[in-house]
Amino acid sequence: MSQPILMITAFDGCEECAAQLSRQLGLIVETASSRKTALIALRHTEYCLVIVDESLVEADPAGAELIWKLCGLAVPLQVNYAISGVPRLARDIRAALFRRDMEKSLAMRAAATAIENDLRSTVAGLLLHSQLALAEPAVSPALTRKLKIVCELAGNLREQLTRPQL
Repeated sequence: MSQPILMITAFDGCEECAAQLSRQLGLIVETASSRKTALIALRHTEYCLVIVDESLVEADPAGAELIWKLCGLAVPLQVNYAISGVPRLARDIRAALFRRDMEKSLAMRAAATAIENDLRSTVAGLLLHSQLALAEPAVSPALTRKLKIVCELAGNLREQLTRPQL
């Protein structure tokens, strides 16, 4: 189940707007009519998108700043409900969620690459040090067998890390 959207506005038709957006987007759209109710909602629920009415931001900049800080990983979106109809809001929301998905995908790829690079470095060190230990003249036959296994395992892991991923 995907995360809901939080609409923060005090305009009269916000509940109907939220219902229409929910139907069009296939997502749950919750509303908060004040900064206080928005802050309570943000402390209890993780949202994918937080939409704040421009008039609330202008009336209470410090409160808006607190809302932005509590958004967590939700995309913040500031809109003017007085000039934005449901179709425009739906387009803006789709664009913001698409951007969020793209950024999430890029971040996951970057994290995977970083982990892979760390693993390659660690495996290379493990392989090098086990080979150096094998080259020591005072290594017992029992330890030699174990070090050869470590070298073989590290070599296999290095091969697996160099294979192209599908």
